[in-house]
Amino acid sequence: MYERSSADELVNCLRDEVKRYSLGEKLPSSRALVERYRISPVTVSRALARLAAEGLVTTRPGAGAFRAGPDPGRDTPAGDTSWQELALSADATADAVPRSVDASGVLVTLAAPPAGVVEFNGGYLHPSLQPERAMADALARAGRRPGAWGRPPVDGLPELREWFARGIGGSMTAAGVLITSGGQSALTTALRALAPPGAPVLVESPTYPGMLAIARAAGLRPVPVPVDTDGVRPALLADAFRATGARVLVCQPLFQNPTGAVLSAERRPEILRIARDAGAFVIEDDFVRRLAHQDCGPLPPPLAADDPDGVVVHVGSLTKATSPSFRVSALAARGPVLERLRAIQVVDTFFVPRPLQEATLELVGSPAWPRHLRAVAVELGARRERMRHALGLALPGIAAPHLPAGGYQLWLRLPDGTDENALVAGALAHGVALAPGRPYFCAEPPAPHVRISFAAVADLAEITEGVRRLRAAWEESRS
Repeated sequence: MYERSSADELVNCLRDEVKRYSLGEKLPSSRALVERYRISPVTVSRALARLAAEGLVTTRPGAGAFRAGPDPGRDTPAGDTSWQELALSADATADAVPRSVDASGVLVTLAAPPAGVVEFNGGYLHPSLQPERAMADALARAGRRPGAWGRPPVDGLPELREWFARGIGGSMTAAGVLITSGGQSALTTALRALAPPGAPVLVESPTYPGMLAIARAAGLRPVPVPVDTDGVRPALLADAFRATGARVLVCQPLFQNPTGAVLSAERRPEILRIARDAGAFVIEDDFVRRLAHQDCGPLPPPLAADDPDGVVVHVGSLTKATSPSFRVSALAARGPVLERLRAIQVVDTFFVPRPLQEATLELVGSPAWPRHLRAVAVELGARRERMRHALGLALPGIAAPHLPAGGYQLWLRLPDGTDENALVAGALAHGVALAPGRPYFCAEPPAPHVRISFAAVADLAEITEGVRRLRAAWEESRS
């Protein structure tokens, strides 16, 4: 019998059986279900994921499956999402902002440089770091699955939604997850759902140019809130909410782009409290969680894991850890906002192609996936150190003020008076591509910067050569 049809039959059996259990009561173990129905553990896992996505059961790694309801193993408050009704209906009264689409800041990292140019401007892993064989094998296996080319559920495959929910943690369940086509699409959906045209939206400063482009294209007014090495600054955030009446903050709490900052443990609850008091949402762009370096240590959980009240709309993506063409991500939320997100997602894209979702399940469930993540962690850490060392020797005046423990770039502050555009142009003439700092600011930048990536180059030797070329361009610009 095909695995999927077996899973469908088991789901039908368990739907009736679950009703005989008390709320929060534990279901039979996976091993017991395997023995009772004479099916594989994978089939049981898929069936339980379906039931979890339907809201009938909850699963806890290492503990088992339980009928959905109060969990005796946790003391987590249910939360109150009723505040969202006001936040979602309170239109801004500011003048409408002209909608403009400026993709220049995005194209800097998307456009392939000419042959022979060292790619210090790239935003994706070099092909040698991508799990190409594992992705190809996963896609081949997925394509042979019965029903793989059929129409998927509009919210996404239940098993994939459950996988993302487990990664978020806390009280997030598959019922609160939507599968989307990459992080850029998810951010677009979230901003359209949460802010009407003309409204202010608070953004970190500096921040990801692609998000600024989304906001401006939607007619929103980005308002900067400065960040430091501990993330967005709470006092300035509170001032910005009071001054603008904004209902949305967009932030990257983990390995922020471009600074690499991580929101500190002390600031995490403060940021959520400030947003909650303002009746505002926090869009959490968790884009590089799977690109931590080997020496990083334990990662903080997503903000969404500590948010029972539905303040956080979480965006999680697999693209950065795989390939620019592996565009699978998730939107996660609690409360009434989920329906608005779902409606916009359906209108814009209908659904993510099923073969890609099936391939994602094959990939993240294979032994190759953790091996790939470990290998990337080691390699990115080594590249960061080579970049740091090379810059320190060749260009001590523009070394990075912060050394991130994850992600793929360094954020370099240039000496006052430096023409960053001239430096970028001169670097390209010497055979190395950089990303200028100006597009990362939505207002006047406090100083000149460049962003320099170490993920898109071929190897450590190319980093050394790229810095040598950059030094030549720097010396030429100062002469």
